[in-house]
Amino acid sequence: MLRTNNRRIIFSAFVNSAEEIKKTEIKSQFAQPKPDFLQPLRQWLDSLEIQNRKLAKFIAKLIPAQCPFERDIMLFGRKIAHIPPMCKLNPLYDQFVGLRFRALCYLVDQCGEDIQSYC
Repeated sequence: MLRTNNRRIIFSAFVNSAEEIKKTEIKSQFAQPKPDFLQPLRQWLDSLEIQNRKLAKFIAKLIPAQCPFERDIMLFGRKIAHIPPMCKLNPLYDQFVGLRFRALCYLVDQCGEDIQSYC
């Protein structure tokens, strides 16, 4: 009898009971999805087509290839701190990187330019 109780205890520790599953289902039914106010702007940035050489050059120069805020703080030749890239905190980061990529692709494919100076 003691063995079966131990098995129940061990088994219940790894498997959710039916009551717990019902509770999470009820909570998820009443949970409201958070509105994404930036979604229209994301869609607009993703749908922009680059069809102008000047615009493509402007975008490639405006959006940096890597985060300009990331730094290593050195003191007497030793790294004492690291500032992480803050660009990842930008909610439109992926859209801007994609826009820059499309601008660079336009410059290479349509204009035949060398983009080494933009990288």
